[in-house]
Order: sequence, then C-alpha cells, then structure tokens
Amino acid sequence: MTSTSIEWTEVTWNPVTGCDRISAGCDNCYALKMARRLKAMGAAKYQKDGDPRTSGPGFGIAVHEDAMTEPLRWRSARLVFVNSMSDIAHARVPRWAQALIWAVMALTPRHQYQILTKRSKRLATLLTDPAFYAEITDAIHKILDQFDGRLPVEDVDAAMRWADPRQRLRGEIPAPLPNVWIGTSIESDDYCWRADELRRTPAAIRFLSCEPLLGPLPSLDLADIDWVIVGGESGHRFRPLDLDWVRDLRDRCVQRRICLFFKQVGGIRPKAGGRLLDGRTWDEMPSR
Repeated sequence: MTSTSIEWTEVTWNPVTGCDRISAGCDNCYALKMARRLKAMGAAKYQKDGDPRTSGPGFGIAVHEDAMTEPLRWRSARLVFVNSMSDIAHARVPRWAQALIWAVMALTPRHQYQILTKRSKRLATLLTDPAFYAEITDAIHKILDQFDGRLPVEDVDAAMRWADPRQRLRGEIPAPLPNVWIGTSIESDDYCWRADELRRTPAAIRFLSCEPLLGPLPSLDLADIDWVIVGGESGHRFRPLDLDWVRDLRDRCVQRRICLFFKQVGGIRPKAGGRLLDGRTWDEMPSR
C-alpha cells in the first residue's frame, strides 16, 4: 500500500507494474517517468525495462506475487486505486495474475477498489467470460490455503457465494462485485468507443477518466456511466485545456445526474486552478 496525492482515491496497490503507451493520452505518462526514477533509486519493483518505443526503463510488465495479498492485511477500510503504475488489462498481464487480483478484491469487501484501463475491450472480454470466474475460484482457494483460516469467515463466505460454480454450469457469470469500480480513460473523441466497451463490462460503478482531456468529446455517450473525472495535463510539456470542453461535460453530467470530479486545470502549476469551474468546486464522488 502506498499513500497517494491523487485526489479521487486514498491509497494505491500495485501487484503489477509496467505498461506501454497506446494513444495520445499516454504521451507524457507520469507513471513512466516515475518508474525511471524508481529504477535509478534501486526500487525492486522497477528493475525490468520496457520496449523503448512504447515504454521505458523500469516500466516493463512485471507481476509481483508478494504484493498480491497486501489488502488482506489492511484492517481498516480504504479506497484503493488498483495498478496505478500499470494497466490491469494489458495484453502481457497473465490471466492467472488478473484472477488473483479479483480473488483478493472478492475476499476484502471492506475496501472499495478502483480499476482504470485504456484497454477496456480486453477487460470487457475477460469479465464476460464464464471461464475466467473458474480461474478466480481457483485463486480464492489458493489464497485460503495460504492464509489457513486467518481471514474473516463472513468475507470468505461472501466470496465463495459470489464465485459459486453453479452459476457457470447455468452459463451465467456472477453479478458485479459491489466493492469494485471500473473505469476507462478517454482523452479525445477518437477514443469514445472505450465507453461502449465499459458499458458491456459488469461493474458496480462505471467511471470515465477524461484526463488529460485533449479535445472536446461530442461523440461521448454517458449512458450507464456513474462518475466522470476531468482534468488538464500537468508538467512542462503540458497540452492546454480549453475550459469549454470541461463545461460541455459538466453540463451533460448535470443533466444526467452523474457525479463529476474536476481534478485540475493543468499546466506547470496544475493545482493553481483547483477544482473551481465557473465559481463552483466540482469534487463529487459516487456513494460508497
């Protein structure tokens, strides 16, 4: 667990690290820059390099089994951003690792988990595959063997009911885990299709991260979306944010009664503008 300055969450959990840039929103990726620094500092998680064309030093995909079960040891409830230094749906994150992550989330209903991906199509395919839930069930049993009766009985019972194999025999998949939020990043109108993939993904809460917002989103369909995060890009190479793009999203969210979190205007001093838009602070969160 790592405390974070990301305003819309509380802590980060990184059982997987590393990624590859796949669209314009990745051009100035904060995680890629951070991985380079952490490698230079000798951090064990960041010693595998990625492809220099799409990734970088310390940012190759790496699964950290020792970090998988961390949330099981956290006593108090937390709001957890999963894989802030990776993408859970990356093609090189193996299914067994993804199944373990979902098993941990099923066994810790006290925490609320936030999953954010640019690869919403792969995640939707995974979470609508009955065979994946068999893998989650196996992962739950693996964790129970490891912890040998040290987990709360009520949490174990709830996880086992959720992953009941009789559902798969009927060709069904479980209802979404109530403590897991799933989101996708949309930085420009070219990627509004990611919201369509998110809509076919089973999720208790679906959210969009329009950050960095690089243009207006006239094609964005907000149906079945519960939360929208908007923000401008930060750093010396930032691309400017037009507040009219934000106003359009705000007005559409207000019309649909969707929670809006305006993170920042962006720029060299990204927090200078705060979350103020037309005289009001927008920092709404879905109810937990």
